[in-house]
Amino acid sequence: MIYPQTFEQKIGFQQVRERLAEMCLSPLGRHYVQKMQFQPRADELRKLLQQTDEFRQLLSSGADFPSQYYYDAHPHLLRAQIPGAYLEVSAVYELKLSLRTIREALTFFTQAPEGLYPTLRLLGVGVQADRNLLAAMDKVVDDDGHVRDDASPLLRQLRQELINRQGILRRQIADVLRKARSEGWTPEGAEPTIRGGRLVLPVIAEHKRRVKGLIHDESATGQTVYIEPEAVFELNNDIKDLENAWHRELIRILMALTDQLRPHIPDLKRAYQFLGLLDFIRAKARFARDLDAVLPKLGSRPLVHWKQARHPLLQLSFKEQGREVVPLDIELTPEQRILVISGPNAGGKSVAMKTVGLVQYMLQCGLLIPVQENSEAGVFDDIFLDIGDEQSLENDLSTYSSHLTHMKQFLLLANKRSLVLIDEFGTGTEPVLGGAIAEAVLGELNRVRAFGVITTHYTNLKNLAERTPGLVNGAMRYDPKHLQPLYRLETGKPGSSFALEIARNIGLPKAIVDRATQLVGKEKVRYDRLLEELEVEKTTLERRNAEAEKHERRMKKAAQEYQDLKNHLEETKQDVLREAKQKAKLLLKDTNQQIEATIQQIRTAGAEKEQTKQARQQLDSFVQKELKEERPKAQAHREQADSATLKPGDKVALIGQEGHGELVSVKGKTAEVLFGGMKTLVKVAQLEKLTRSEIREREKEAARKAPMAEARSGGAGLDVTGRMAGFSTTLDLRGERAEDALQRIMNYVDDAVMLGVPEIKFLHGRGNGVLRQIVRDYLHSQRAVASVANEHADRGGDGVTVAVLK
Repeated sequence: MIYPQTFEQKIGFQQVRERLAEMCLSPLGRHYVQKMQFQPRADELRKLLQQTDEFRQLLSSGADFPSQYYYDAHPHLLRAQIPGAYLEVSAVYELKLSLRTIREALTFFTQAPEGLYPTLRLLGVGVQADRNLLAAMDKVVDDDGHVRDDASPLLRQLRQELINRQGILRRQIADVLRKARSEGWTPEGAEPTIRGGRLVLPVIAEHKRRVKGLIHDESATGQTVYIEPEAVFELNNDIKDLENAWHRELIRILMALTDQLRPHIPDLKRAYQFLGLLDFIRAKARFARDLDAVLPKLGSRPLVHWKQARHPLLQLSFKEQGREVVPLDIELTPEQRILVISGPNAGGKSVAMKTVGLVQYMLQCGLLIPVQENSEAGVFDDIFLDIGDEQSLENDLSTYSSHLTHMKQFLLLANKRSLVLIDEFGTGTEPVLGGAIAEAVLGELNRVRAFGVITTHYTNLKNLAERTPGLVNGAMRYDPKHLQPLYRLETGKPGSSFALEIARNIGLPKAIVDRATQLVGKEKVRYDRLLEELEVEKTTLERRNAEAEKHERRMKKAAQEYQDLKNHLEETKQDVLREAKQKAKLLLKDTNQQIEATIQQIRTAGAEKEQTKQARQQLDSFVQKELKEERPKAQAHREQADSATLKPGDKVALIGQEGHGELVSVKGKTAEVLFGGMKTLVKVAQLEKLTRSEIREREKEAARKAPMAEARSGGAGLDVTGRMAGFSTTLDLRGERAEDALQRIMNYVDDAVMLGVPEIKFLHGRGNGVLRQIVRDYLHSQRAVASVANEHADRGGDGVTVAVLK
């Protein structure tokens, strides 16, 4: 049951109907829009919702589903039912095209993969659109709505005769017109025209006796008369006879076609019912797409568990304005059935209540609703609404009397499957008495276990919700600092009306506000102030939580990067150890073979002293050659790093590392060092100062080892600091082939990301733009790249690409 009768107007559903009607393609669909009604049966409702959801998926898939010629053929079918009647050409045309649409829709669902559109497929069960009937219509009328010349042999013959006679008529009347023009009997620019279905000439009235023929008409001024020349009387008569014969043959064809159609009328009515349902469901699916609406998980019992619910009409209005609706999380369960929403005026209480009513009503009318996909919804048997001013002079009802009338109906009819919606509960009379009556009504609704959403300013109702099982407080969030509504619903605590604060903010005299504060009483002021403080604390806590979550995300990202680098180093270490072990095995094998050969030589020589000595020398030479180790060179003298002696520009290195960098600044026990293109903060105790000779030695050693490291690990080294020092922030690609350049670009970007370089450049020149396109396509595909742009015009312009890394 829906109460009151004006429910749809009050909740806004009438506007939803109007939008759906606009989205329909024909009166067939609009008829179903008007018939759409509240459905309390869960099984039927589930089917309606599934149909809409399947059509929404169909539209989103971009499938080629017929979307034209949704004609309403019911008037034509009613005419065709009458014996002896026939359908006009326009009616046949509409029937033909709409039947073709029906057949295409049926074919689409039967050819769709099994299980893709199950409920829509069921709509077409038993629907027939006879192919022979469609072919008969197509034989008479073409796709432009014109009668085909070959609809029958006689019709073709009559058409040909008409064309021939009309040609002769045009030539003869042209001769008469030529003579009349030469004599000046016709107005300037005059041409033959049609009057009474016959071809005539316009002649100046004063010369009408000079042209022999029949006057059919004259102009409004009387200066021109229209004469059928005597020479074309017979031709006009012949043409008129041929036209009459052509129409008689056409009527005969249409009557035969109508007789052929008449037995199929019951099947055609079902077919057009199917077409109307498709139009209606298509409109619902389009409406769902405009709302970003979904099918929630639907249960048969009353339940509201919506996440990110939006008021449908408000969302559409805001969408046109480029704004976004603040979504609401709403939950009504058997444990918390009635939500008591409080808060300041214009804070969104009524909108929240209307959102619940409109969205639930839409759902139970078979429409998808604007909530998140993981939302849950249930089915109610009744929805009761009390909103607005309904005072009536005719019925002698005041505003409060009308509210009480609604309350009486709610108490009589509401049960555990009812949804009750009340706006500004208890208002309209003396506050103390109104609040008391409202509290008693609310208690009774809770006793019968009804569900509901009510809005109020009354403190006694907030207190009742706080201490009564089945009731729960809700507050519309408000910014107490700026006195602005946030339009967010928070469940679990009541809201303040902020009446005194708003009065003070708009400039009401201080004395008035202070007097009002005294009249209200300290207890009430303390209660509202406590709510205000809770709101401030809530806002502050939310801001801090947001900052903490932001820092936590950064920490997780940094930890992940560290773990990735650690894994990379571990993998590289294992590769190096594996290679070293392999070389050791080969060396041991060669050494054993040499030892065996030496022993064999000694044995063969009979252990003669000179030959034994010679064999041992050969073995010693092999061992020295294969197993010799480079003795470490004497380390150049290094000055131990000391914050007192260090100064910007000094060359320093991390203790135990081969790379080196330049000191930027020293602050206490911390130094800022530039390694390659990246600045790093390190402790002074971890640094050692390098001499010039040590710097030259390190650079030579790095140059010597670079090719070996590249061959060993494909460019991936273990000494990250050294790679920082030797990394150039510009990659020159000029003259490179495309495939070679791409490999260099990939390796270069990987190194830059690993080393944390903030900005890199690619020198590719202008040319034909191939290298520039390759560089930019690859950079745009990388998540680590924040932006890509041309270099400044003074430094190369579009011949150089600059990439900023995240």
